[in-house]
Amino acid sequence: MAISGYFTGAAMIAALAFAPVATAKVVDQSEAGFTVAHTAQVTATPADVWKMLRMPQNWWSKEHSWSGDGANFWLDSQAGGCFCEKLPDTGSGVGSVQHARVLFSKPGQMLRLSGAFGPLQGEALNGTLTIQIKATPTGSALRFDYVVGGYMRFKVADIAPAVDKVIGEQLLGLANALGGALPPTRDEKAAAEAAERSVPEAPPAKEEPGLDAAVADLVEAAPKAEPESR
Repeated sequence: MAISGYFTGAAMIAALAFAPVATAKVVDQSEAGFTVAHTAQVTATPADVWKMLRMPQNWWSKEHSWSGDGANFWLDSQAGGCFCEKLPDTGSGVGSVQHARVLFSKPGQMLRLSGAFGPLQGEALNGTLTIQIKATPTGSALRFDYVVGGYMRFKVADIAPAVDKVIGEQLLGLANALGGALPPTRDEKAAAEAAERSVPEAPPAKEEPGLDAAVADLVEAAPKAEPESR
């Protein structure tokens, strides 16, 4: 089912889900921002990966578009180029959305984009998506790293896992467009399990008052008006 426009707020966080790729992880998070990383391996050559990467209309999820149709995506893969989306004419003219801008382009090896995707676009954030491609004996290894920082009205603990899933879904889409992701090797599985065991448990999140509570506090703290003297 196509979705016209990205999910926002709690609805987006609750609704996002995807089939996992080889490895996926919120690498780091703090009040200042967060980093997510995803990897996969495919049988395609780096040259074929690069060719597909430049055609987001074939692999970026239409569920994470503003128009609801992946055919409206395009990417100019040179530095300064736009990863953009056309918004079809609904009677007032054709519109467009810039998802990200190309910072670094090295065919067959790396594409780096700057952009706050989806509902993050409406926040005072910087987002950098680095896509790396490396040749392997069986094809290519792919890695997506997305680093987000700045001010936003979302709680990092809530939004980071949701964004992690969105980025993972895009890597999965790219892998599927190239014939599907290869299953992780035994060594990769062992490394992933060891990494999971080494991560300390996060302390329980502190309850924070929401905007309504803050406004209520202000109202309660407001001085009472003095009765008018006659």
